[in-house]
Amino acid sequence: MAQSTSSFKKETMGGRMFTIVNTTLLALIALICLFPFVNVFASSFASTQEVVEKKFVLFPTTFSLDAYRFILSTPTIFRALGVSVGVTVAGTVFSMILTALMAYGLSRKYLAGRDFINFVVVFSMLFSGGMIPTFLVVKMFGLIDSYGSMIIPSAINAFNLIIMRNFFQALPEGLEESAKIDGSNDFGVLIKIMLPLALPSIATLSLFYGVAYWNTYMTAVLYINDSVRWPIQVLLRQIVIVSSGMQGDNASVDIIPPAQTIKMAVIVVATVPMLVAYPFVQKHFTKGAMLGAVKG
Repeated sequence: MAQSTSSFKKETMGGRMFTIVNTTLLALIALICLFPFVNVFASSFASTQEVVEKKFVLFPTTFSLDAYRFILSTPTIFRALGVSVGVTVAGTVFSMILTALMAYGLSRKYLAGRDFINFVVVFSMLFSGGMIPTFLVVKMFGLIDSYGSMIIPSAINAFNLIIMRNFFQALPEGLEESAKIDGSNDFGVLIKIMLPLALPSIATLSLFYGVAYWNTYMTAVLYINDSVRWPIQVLLRQIVIVSSGMQGDNASVDIIPPAQTIKMAVIVVATVPMLVAYPFVQKHFTKGAMLGAVKG
């Protein structure tokens, strides 16, 4: 009894030392990662002169709301935010529907051609047609200058599809068999049994898709010519170009250079929605990702 107590104390001391060192290192890394965000947030409330002179601001000496007043006084930001919100919501719902349908089908062993389709999915993760062929396909379907061009080409992510497929494969086959004995078809099994059990995975993948659609940039630059349909990320790029004195579409961004604080304020506005949404799905994040990653 005394020996086990002594070994327990030794393990406890070693564990405590590991916890202290680990916590210290992780805290330092977290602070290093946090500095850029604090700088952007603080710079958005500082004066333009202070941002230009100090280059790096953690605590503004001159508190100013001029950048946010300007943003709230122009409809450009709200229009771009509305486009981003619409694309994110519609794209996430559309992607999750397609991903769930395809993942459930590929998880069934009796599906004809299942192995070949799985191979094509994995192959698409390694090789793609490229920017020009994709642009030609989008143009052929008449999606140029449409919101669909920011959603349809990236509707299904192969990695997310594999995670959900593996999750469905990990569920007991008896669930499907018992439901079909009761007279349910494949769609009934998916909607009434599989999807309710897959809520952690759905929440996690919805976060992945939502962040991807919110950060839509390259597809919008390639396929959207009308500045009215620009999402917030493309507008942010234009603001950076104009406020840096470079050549840009000044007519689409009513900003007077050098609007350094306005750049920072727009970054904050573009980041806050994702920061607000993340805590609601954080509790499902680890569970949903691990559940679909155990079985291949």
